[in-house]
Amino acid sequence: MHIDQLQEEPLRWPDGKTPHSRRYGDRYYDSTDGLAEARYVFLRGNDLPARFQPGFRIAELGFGTGLNLFAAMQCWKLNGIAGRLRYTGFEAYPLPASEMRRAAAQFPELRHIAEAVIERWDPGMTGFRLAGIEFTLIIGDARDTVPQWIGEADAWFLDGFAPRCNPELWEPDLLRAVASKTAEGGSFATYTAAGQIRRSLADAGFNVRRQAGFGDKRHMSCGRKGVSR
Repeated sequence: MHIDQLQEEPLRWPDGKTPHSRRYGDRYYDSTDGLAEARYVFLRGNDLPARFQPGFRIAELGFGTGLNLFAAMQCWKLNGIAGRLRYTGFEAYPLPASEMRRAAAQFPELRHIAEAVIERWDPGMTGFRLAGIEFTLIIGDARDTVPQWIGEADAWFLDGFAPRCNPELWEPDLLRAVASKTAEGGSFATYTAAGQIRRSLADAGFNVRRQAGFGDKRHMSCGRKGVSR
């Protein structure tokens, strides 16, 4: 499947720096420092890099601009982990390379990592390998694609748009599917601490913990499958 055969996500750039989805009416990441947010919420929230080991598997709901992938790749490289990080992104509306490049330009320290990915994104291929990374993009409605996925994750980045804007990515059945595709002792992290989301994740089999959020968000959520934190 090729990205250029699919419906792409229309963006707007109200401040010239932070992309917003026209479809969902929400921003892709924190407008003050999206990279710091990615590191705090998704890396630290999943106890990374401490849990990294060769072949570690990350899955992300809501791949978006690729920022979380770039942050994870940089962290993997800086910590000298042998082998490849295996990263799977689930996305209904992939961005064109031009918009990914515009977003990545706001984070110059990720420039080389981002460009290596975006260069392979241009032809529209949905998977590739680079030194240190094996990446797969699964395109479609996650409510269909996650249950059908034959893979398993050691850590999940739950990064859909806010539940009020994009409730489909937070439905209890989908979160149960996420838990079923999580290795025992595997983890999740997300910027949201909405009570219903935390209850759904707990019902799905995660030990859920609320902690201080990033920036203007008071709280976030993280947890482990079958492991008390």
